[in-house]
Amino acid sequence: MHPALDWQEDDLSSAFTPAAPAPTPRPARLPGELPMAVAAAIWRGDQLGGPVSAVLASGFDALDAQLPGGGWPCHGVIEILAPQSGILEWRLLGPALRQVCAAGRAVVVVGPPKAPHLPGLRFEGIDERQLVWVRADTPSERLWSAEQLVKANACGALVVWLPQVRAEQVRRLQVLAAGCEGPVFLCRPITAARESSAAPLRLQARVGPDWELHLSIFKRKGPPLEDTLRLGSVPGGLRAILTPRLRFPSRLLPSDAHREAEHVVVSTPAPDRPRHAVH
Repeated sequence: MHPALDWQEDDLSSAFTPAAPAPTPRPARLPGELPMAVAAAIWRGDQLGGPVSAVLASGFDALDAQLPGGGWPCHGVIEILAPQSGILEWRLLGPALRQVCAAGRAVVVVGPPKAPHLPGLRFEGIDERQLVWVRADTPSERLWSAEQLVKANACGALVVWLPQVRAEQVRRLQVLAAGCEGPVFLCRPITAARESSAAPLRLQARVGPDWELHLSIFKRKGPPLEDTLRLGSVPGGLRAILTPRLRFPSRLLPSDAHREAEHVVVSTPAPDRPRHAVH
């Protein structure tokens, strides 16, 4: 008799186990080519920057389309230059500040040139119980108050008027704002456009005909905006009472009285924006 063969099951299974496929060779990068992860994180100057932090919707679709990330950037300083301070800023920032109040956070204003008009702010949905007004008269008091608020991350949005501020002070405020969750709006006179600034976003705002705001974005994370943004912004509770003739007062003027630029972008507030403005 022949002795029975002693089969080892482990040996048999290993004998028929297929070999692992060879790893696919990684294609060699061309000279000067960056890794994919690094290339995705690089912003090129001829492109509109993507969101690197949280953003707050401005309430104007055309404006959001021209802002890096699609809204007012948080963790940074935003300069708003206007020929006359105290009224235009509320009309521009009202829809965004309304969102901050709706989220239960405070809106802090430092050194406004005119006292906030509470009945007008209610039309924008800004609750006076969430509005903090810091009365600071001198430039040093305004700057010190703004720095302390930014350091403490004490508000959902900060609006500070600094008509007299040096470039190094703006740079310091920008560094501090990197640790602040909300946007920091710095309101300055329009003559400051000739000065350098560390603020990554700067724009000029003017009041136009037909209850509009005209914006020029001359510094952003991307190429400067060549067109002028025209944002519809009827102030206060006037929208419900304006007649068609007064809704478009430019039509009552001679045709050559106010010639607009050839390239403009027209926008109205976002659909969820209240039907009332500030003043």
